[in-house]
Amino acid sequence: MREGIHPEAYRFVVFKDMSNGIQFLGKSTAQTKETVMFEDGKEYPVIKLEISNTSHPFYTGKNMLVDTAGRIDKFNKRYAKKQ
Repeated sequence: MREGIHPEAYRFVVFKDMSNGIQFLGKSTAQTKETVMFEDGKEYPVIKLEISNTSHPFYTGKNMLVDTAGRIDKFNKRYAKKQ
C-alpha cells in the first residue's frame, strides 16, 4: 500500500436513502453541510443517496421503479448541439 494517499479524517456520517427514507450510520470523508438527528439522539452530517442496498432491486429481489426523472433531460441539455 502506498504511503500518504489514503485519507485519515474519517468521521461518522448518516447515509440517507432518498427513495425510501431509511438511514444508516457509517464512516466517510465526504464533506457535507447538512446535518440530521440520528436515532441515537446525536446530530451527524448527512449524505443523501439516490439508491442503496435497501432499495436496489438486486438486493431486495423486487422490481421497483427507480426515480430517474430528469437524468435524460439533464444529459440532453448538457450535451446538446449548439446551433
